Amino acid sequence: MIPELPPLPALTRAEADLIDHYLGVVDLLGRINPARGDQTYAALRAAQALAAKSAALRDALTLMHQRGEDRLHAHTLARALRVLDGERRTGRVTVPPK
Repeated sequence: MIPELPPLPALTRAEADLIDHYLGVVDLLGRINPARGDQTYAALRAAQALAAKSAALRDALTLMHQRGEDRLHAHTLARALRVLDGERRTGRVTVPPK
């Protein structure tokens, strides 16, 4: 039986887009990470997709700023990242221990 995940915290649509696009960028960086990957073609494809995903992240932050959302609620956003497996996903961006 699959354990039940905690619910996502309440997020604005812009915050949800921020989290979604941030994790998309992180996933691509994890695929590009030369310390973890072994396929140049997969890294190349991820690098090509990174520009578009980064632009979407920028657009989400721009929209938040234009709407007057001048604060990132780090505690709430961190909870959302944890529910969406952000700790594992961001871990793929780092250099693995020896």
